[in-house]
Amino acid sequence: MGRLFRFVLAGGIGFAADAAALWLLLSLTPLGPLIARVLSIGFALTLTWQLNRHLTFAPSRRGMAQEGARYGGVGIATSIVNYLVYCAMLFALPALPPLAALAVASLVAMALSFLGYSRLVFDR
Repeated sequence: MGRLFRFVLAGGIGFAADAAALWLLLSLTPLGPLIARVLSIGFALTLTWQLNRHLTFAPSRRGMAQEGARYGGVGIATSIVNYLVYCAMLFALPALPPLAALAVASLVAMALSFLGYSRLVFDR
């Protein structure tokens, strides 16, 4: 099973966790879609670090703290892209369901994530 396939698999699991967290936050709290999305991104980012660390790339030579910091840096940068695309879609298309905007935004950020994680976090 190739690394890109494993990355897409880990990302798919992260996407499902992100979508579930967003849905739960929108359903069970008074948070709106913009604040709820920030929290769901954080949840998914933590989950995908562990999945990518053990399934996709294997732990780096760095200590866990340094690896986590690098992963978080790349993750935050790509999450900003993800969030901006998500917000732009919701503002441009107000009738669009938040989960549809999440799907498109996640696909846009996936390529940036793979490049960043493979080159800056788990490089060998």
